[in-house]
Amino acid sequence: MAPGVKDTDGRSTRWDDHREARRTELVAAAITAIDTHGPTASIADIAASAGVSKPVLYRYFGDKDDLYRAVGQWGAEQVIEIIVPVLLSPGTIREKVYRGCEEYLSFLEEHPQVFLLLVEHRSADDPLADGKEQMATTFAKLIGDTLRRLGVDAAGAEPWAHGLIGMGLSVGEWHLRRDIMTREATAEYLASFIWHAFSGFAADNGVVVDGVDELRLVKPAPKQPRSARTKDL
Repeated sequence: MAPGVKDTDGRSTRWDDHREARRTELVAAAITAIDTHGPTASIADIAASAGVSKPVLYRYFGDKDDLYRAVGQWGAEQVIEIIVPVLLSPGTIREKVYRGCEEYLSFLEEHPQVFLLLVEHRSADDPLADGKEQMATTFAKLIGDTLRRLGVDAAGAEPWAHGLIGMGLSVGEWHLRRDIMTREATAEYLASFIWHAFSGFAADNGVVVDGVDELRLVKPAPKQPRSARTKDL
């Protein structure tokens, strides 16, 4: 094609679409291989699961890290697709937080080896970096919308979102590795941590959260001087 001439027959777009669809198929094969062989699944295991040779696999992924990043992106998208509808469903905020934690841990239990590979694979790149950013952006918007609806300063929505993701990853890894507590109990604790932090933050700003629509403004508790707070410790 001559320089400056546009691709009017759509061949470039069709190739991009084909490449993306093929990458999606190979990521699915990688997940199957990791589910089967564990976090030590090799490129050969993944290629065999996909029914292709390693050179074909590398035609779509630059290297192993690139493939793991794609798996991490898949995991993040799954979490968003699972949790966001729960948070937007009817019910009190506290109920939705618990259901979200329950659904999240249930997803991890479906693919424990994939999750452990992603949290263990800390080479040059974090395979979860792009996925965590996508989750943080999504959750920050939800948190910001909720805080603004409560009449509370929403400036902390983004750090709140990153904190939630960090807590979710840590508790999820602990749950899978230790296996000493049921999913339901773990979800209850995780939801309790999140709920009390959120409701406490709202209370500090003069809002008591009793439910989705049951909000009542209260006078914020007077802040003690630093010296007085120190004496109480």
